[in-house]
Amino acid sequence: MMSATHIRPIVFTLLLCCSLTTRAADSLPQPTTTGGGATTYALSPNDLILIKVYRNDDLETKLRIESDGTSTFPLLGTIKLGGKTVEEAMVYIRDLLGKDYLVNPQVTITVLEYAKRRFSVLGQVQKPGAYEIPSEESVKLLEAIAMAGGFTRLANTTKITVTRQIGEKKANFVLDAKAMAKDAEFILQPDDTIMVPQRIL
Repeated sequence: MMSATHIRPIVFTLLLCCSLTTRAADSLPQPTTTGGGATTYALSPNDLILIKVYRNDDLETKLRIESDGTSTFPLLGTIKLGGKTVEEAMVYIRDLLGKDYLVNPQVTITVLEYAKRRFSVLGQVQKPGAYEIPSEESVKLLEAIAMAGGFTRLANTTKITVTRQIGEKKANFVLDAKAMAKDAEFILQPDDTIMVPQRIL
């Protein structure tokens, strides 16, 4: 049977090992996300972000994403960040740096300032106009209609049109609000225009 004098050094050693492990883990860089902690936020033109590379202070860069989704970063030149989530952007920059310049770079991104992301609701709603997509959040079609005060009694809810700019072209999506209430929703993107037509009497 082991005496108390033998047990104490073992316990002390275990506690010391745990302490060292904790300190080692704390010293590693942790992924920096957006202010609300969501790495799933999709970066948009005019977002202001801060990029840091662990132990490479000369690469720390504050930049604003241009209208075409691009930005300029040291060593890499022009990179495309618009449309990527914060997590995807961190992996993208890490892979580019790791390919030719650094060994296992640790990249973090913080969104310092969110761009205004708006959409418009027109036609047969109570409050037609432009509305803003909250930072770090998404807005579904029915939520957008609710923000505009809901449908009027003359609204044709089965043929709602969402117009969206995709590259150089505009795309139109014809949607049925009743079907969406039971099934999958339609997620809006910045600058979408929703048109609720009048039903035929």
